[in-house]
Amino acid sequence: MHSDAANFQLNSHLSTLASIHKIYHTLHRLNLTEDVGQDNHPSACCSRAMPPRKKRRPSAGDDMSAKKSRQDSVFRKHETSQIREEETFSSKRCLEWFYEYAGCDDVVGPEGMEKFCEDIGVEPENVVMLVLAWKLDAQSMGYFTLQEWLRGMGSLQCDSTERLRNSLDYLRSVLNDTTSFKLIYRYAFDFAREKDQRSLDLNTAKCMLGLLLGKTWPLFPVFNQFLEQSKYKVINKDQWCNVLEFSRTINLDLSNYDEDGAWPVLLDEFVEWYKEREMS
Repeated sequence: MHSDAANFQLNSHLSTLASIHKIYHTLHRLNLTEDVGQDNHPSACCSRAMPPRKKRRPSAGDDMSAKKSRQDSVFRKHETSQIREEETFSSKRCLEWFYEYAGCDDVVGPEGMEKFCEDIGVEPENVVMLVLAWKLDAQSMGYFTLQEWLRGMGSLQCDSTERLRNSLDYLRSVLNDTTSFKLIYRYAFDFAREKDQRSLDLNTAKCMLGLLLGKTWPLFPVFNQFLEQSKYKVINKDQWCNVLEFSRTINLDLSNYDEDGAWPVLLDEFVEWYKEREMS
């Protein structure tokens, strides 16, 4: 009796082991088994800490690129500095430029003035030279002193031939301003006259009037003819200034000219001469 019970228990255990074995092989075929102890002990690959990431050493190409970038930066700074220096007026350059025409003197004379005009591409008798002289406040025709040069070129921010060439259009445009033109016109009288004389000789006056009014006053050719046949040998400053006022205010047919006005005798005689000429 005892023997039968023991056999039954043994067979039950064997049957259970067989079932477990069968299940294991089934799971194994399905790749669902894990190593023994896997549930309780994490695998070595997971338990190890990740090694620190190493910094990549720069290659030769990286070094060259960085070096080139630094060189480009230095070049740009140098280039910007050069441009800024070139754009800035330099008294030293202006002084050196002056002595190119003055030689060993402290004044640019007729010979130096001729070369100066040639270099900037302007004829000496061009009206722009009169405007430039006015800007320099030059006191004598055909001469620029060192002080006049430095002061005037400084105000124009010109310290080289190229810069003055680039300013010529500006100098011409000054003549279009009524106030500036009047100042230049009045300046021209003192600039052109002999310093020991209070008046302009007639030939010089006609040249200067032609320079200033020849292209803007339609009556200038007629007025010039009047001066040529007149008794006048010189033009004083009052006559000079009134000619400009006459050219700006009196009609071309002289219809609004007031003979009883405060005009100089010179202009009274011109109007009388002109009317007689028109009637004949």
